[in-house]
Amino acid sequence: MAIHARMAVFYAPKLGRDEHEWQDGAAGYGGDPVTGRNPRFAVTDGAEEGFGSASWARHVAATFVAMGQPEGRMGGDVGRDVGGGADRGGEVDKDRPTLHRDALRQWLELARARWHGDPELARAGEVAPAGELARAGEVERLRLGSFATLLGCEVSGLGGADPRWDAVALGDTVLFHVRGDRVITQFPRIGADDFGVNPDGVSTEPDPLAAAVDRMAGQSGRLSEGDRLYLATDAFAQWMVATDRQDPDMLWAALAELDHPATFRALVADRRAAGEMTDDDVTLMRVQLVEAGPSHVVVCL
Repeated sequence: MAIHARMAVFYAPKLGRDEHEWQDGAAGYGGDPVTGRNPRFAVTDGAEEGFGSASWARHVAATFVAMGQPEGRMGGDVGRDVGGGADRGGEVDKDRPTLHRDALRQWLELARARWHGDPELARAGEVAPAGELARAGEVERLRLGSFATLLGCEVSGLGGADPRWDAVALGDTVLFHVRGDRVITQFPRIGADDFGVNPDGVSTEPDPLAAAVDRMAGQSGRLSEGDRLYLATDAFAQWMVATDRQDPDMLWAALAELDHPATFRALVADRRAAGEMTDDDVTLMRVQLVEAGPSHVVVCL
């Protein structure tokens, strides 16, 4: 029986912030066995010091997931993002690119071009004249542009004997490949004390495309039915790394059983109050490999 990739996304803004102030991004596409298009997933973290970082983070995630879809507009599950504000369409290559350097350069060039060329996407960068800015720091943020860490993942071979995942990363957003209560792979391999130390990321500004892509790390792994992939932004990933050392049974059981946004936010609030989790925007994407597709859809309001 073929394996299916089932995605769930949980997120929370910083303590005391409104929903629209969440500056991470997440997008996923469950794949299409009829056309052979693979599942693809992305989680991003917009830099707080950047300008329009929330919109850029979601744009990066959505365009990465939609990279290589057949010509046409992104819609439905293709490039579906969490939180709104993602890219809404445009032509893409007819042939699905894999995560090789040339395809990634092509994707990043297109993502930047859409960002700068689409007035609605770029409206996060619209500001009043300098004399009317509330803070002088806004001028510098506008000059520097937007910036986001990236963890992008593609799953392939789900209908065959050798299913696998391939991922690229820039910065400290992390993928955990978990089997049962054991971490098979953490990518990138970052220690609990090493998060937030000048993380790299994808910028709106025209640094050389080749250099930006060359800085991306890559990793892959083989999958089995029942495996789970977790993609997490830095504050939550840091807590996962630390907790995996102390109580892995509790950690992976709790994350596997998450079934409602309120449960996730209660977990985050509890760990923040205990001083175990940094007060930052948090995002967790869980991709579970199951033998059958979902029999029903639950909408949490």
